[in-house]
Amino acid sequence: MTTQATALAGSKSSLSPIFMAALIGLAIIVIAGHVQSEALHAAAHDVRHATGFPCH
Repeated sequence: MTTQATALAGSKSSLSPIFMAALIGLAIIVIAGHVQSEALHAAAHDVRHATGFPCH
C-alpha cells in the first residue's frame, strides 16, 4: 500500500466510532423527546435504585 492509501484506510476506521456515537446520541434525544416526562422520570428513578445510587 502507498502512504496515501494507508492514511485513507486509517481515516475511514476512525470515523466509525464517531458516526456510531452521533447515531446513539441522536436516538437518545429523539426517544427522550417523544416520551412523556413522568415515564422518563420513572425510568431514571428505577435505574438509580437498581444501581444502588441513593436518590432520596
